[in-house]
Amino acid sequence: MLGPAGESPAIWKLLTRSSAGCAAHPRYDPLVPARSTESRSTGKSTPALPLDLFLLKPGLRLAVAVSGGADSVALLRALADQNSQKGRELGLVLHVAHLHHGLRGEEADADLAFCRDLASNLGLPFHEAHVDTAAEARANPATGKPAESIEEAARRLRYAWFHSLLSKELPHAVPLDAIATAHTLDDQAETVLAKFLRGAWTEGLAGISPKLKCPEGGAILRPLLAATRAEVESYLNALGQTWREDSSNRHLTFTRNRIRHELLPLLESWNPQLRNHLVHMASLAREEEVWWQAEVSRLGAPLILPGKPVRGGGRAAGDGLAMDCARFAAFAVALQRRLLRHATRQLGADLDFAATESLRALALSGHAGQKLEFAAGLRAERTPRELRLTLGPAVIPENVSPEYTVVIPGEISAPAFGLRLRIESTLPATLSGPTLPVGAQAMLRNWKPGDRVRLRHANAPRKVKEVLERLRITGSARRFWPVLDVQGRILWMQGVEVEPEPGITIAAEPLAQQNLGLPETEQMGNTHPPNELSSPKSL
Repeated sequence: MLGPAGESPAIWKLLTRSSAGCAAHPRYDPLVPARSTESRSTGKSTPALPLDLFLLKPGLRLAVAVSGGADSVALLRALADQNSQKGRELGLVLHVAHLHHGLRGEEADADLAFCRDLASNLGLPFHEAHVDTAAEARANPATGKPAESIEEAARRLRYAWFHSLLSKELPHAVPLDAIATAHTLDDQAETVLAKFLRGAWTEGLAGISPKLKCPEGGAILRPLLAATRAEVESYLNALGQTWREDSSNRHLTFTRNRIRHELLPLLESWNPQLRNHLVHMASLAREEEVWWQAEVSRLGAPLILPGKPVRGGGRAAGDGLAMDCARFAAFAVALQRRLLRHATRQLGADLDFAATESLRALALSGHAGQKLEFAAGLRAERTPRELRLTLGPAVIPENVSPEYTVVIPGEISAPAFGLRLRIESTLPATLSGPTLPVGAQAMLRNWKPGDRVRLRHANAPRKVKEVLERLRITGSARRFWPVLDVQGRILWMQGVEVEPEPGITIAAEPLAQQNLGLPETEQMGNTHPPNELSSPKSL
């Protein structure tokens, strides 16, 4: 529900209170009181919270993104306290920012009130915005926007709001230089482990960066990355400072929470230093990645060329990129892989390990005229001298009917459709939905004559054929149009908004763009996202 006419249409505009979320369980009290500690009872000084002060320069206009959770409350209190120490002031101009996602009903309303009161007690300016995350997560056939999971939509809305706060050109812009998020050492360890489980390249193992530059000219800062959650809670208890807990943090149906509450403790029974090792790995990977990016850009500039060569020298304008195979073969294997991924990313594609190796083999030992096709329409052709890369619509042979199956909850990677689908259950693993039993199997397949789909808000199911006609989908795209079949019912269809199945969330993303959008590690709000592996963090 939008505000009065004339308000800015920016995504971060204030919205009226949403009823999309559910109120907290009546037995669950999200307000966590500070426990008595020795420092409070004996009058000893409050334990110091490790902060990266190198990120903070005097005069910096900094908004602390506060969800109400322990991490963000501790970051705000530590910065505010150090900023007010006479003779040792940080010289910061502090603000507080809180985004209400329109989820969790009264619990989220109470989070907002808590953060507003905290800012008032500290005498700091407070910025708030309300968004309807559930509405934003739905597909929009008019624009072609696919459906997202709640976590993906919430992250996207947070980034949009971050960017709007940092932009100095928007009508409601706040004069800010940076936003501080409360990622901790534990978040870093969980992020690296989540990336590893998904099969990240070395840049993915770099985890959360202490500083992320934004196109608006500002930055996202993480001054709390050296602190553990235990140190955070000890600090708050010593201050007598309360905080809020998000009830969704307890749900083990979400990957992030399973990593935090089950997998990491199990691995630490083998090595109690595992979290520190994961954090050290992130530092090594991040610093090496900076060097690699500069080196690949330097070596790739004269090697990766546009168009096609012409007789007599030079190159003719044309689609795609190409590289000389003889020069490519002279590089070390590690650099070959980097150069291939650098080239394909320039076209808007992102290769996994298997695709990279296939492409490398084509460049090194392929014969002239040999071709390969990868996810989302990436094509490679070997000429006598070059490897040529282009990106276009995916082509599927006439006699092929691709099918991909998974047990719910689960994830499907479908190169034939250029898609990745994540199917999540918002119900406990021991329960079934109203019409869907535990362990039901989902199949991503091409639509078939006779298929019917119930569109959101429609009175009755409609033929998929009619829906495609209404969308004006023709040719090969129409012949190979993906739908998700669960026990004979279509619960998802590309390009349209399907009536949702209670307890089931379906999110789709292009395979070729998994790592090309918003950074995956920043979040704001009182959640440690009940997340997918691709966006492992909260604030």
